[in-house]
Amino acid sequence: MFSLLRAHIEKRVPLTDEEFSISAKYFVPKTIKKHQFLLNEGDVCKNIGFVNSGCLREYSIDNKGTEHIIQFAIEDWWVSDLHSFLSGLPATYNIDALQDSEILLLEKSERDKMLNACPKMERFFRLLIEANHVASHQRISDSLGASAEERYLKFIKTYPKLFEQVPQNQIASYLGITPQSLSRIRKELSHK
Repeated sequence: MFSLLRAHIEKRVPLTDEEFSISAKYFVPKTIKKHQFLLNEGDVCKNIGFVNSGCLREYSIDNKGTEHIIQFAIEDWWVSDLHSFLSGLPATYNIDALQDSEILLLEKSERDKMLNACPKMERFFRLLIEANHVASHQRISDSLGASAEERYLKFIKTYPKLFEQVPQNQIASYLGITPQSLSRIRKELSHK
């Protein structure tokens, strides 16, 4: 269960067997069934999760009842309401499973202990948060300046696994368009 996590970490920071053993003991495996919540809006996010298998989504619901998907998390990705996790403030997002999923949870207090026990993990999480920041800003830039078709094409190119795993209505929500608009875009692209 921990081999994928180790490979993921070592893409950024090499660890000895001992360093990985020290770090791994702070993670707790959890199975989440389809439609089960990992986090509800308003609760404080106490964990970050590494996805071993399955697919989760992080989203908000506006006052009209419309879902706005912030991120998907599939195998080899992380999921958390990072603002709530780091600040201790109530979460503004929900996180639930789109498929039965296995994740490795890391509580904030355990993460702090792990960072003290294995200083290389401090560097790993810094690099992870930097990459998250860059991706978030790119997504904001794309949503402000790119057409719906351009956002869809970039989504397919950037996340080919997600395109295969996630229902079209969920992709539409992520792109900020209606399912009908996505259907029209797909139809137009198939004729090109």
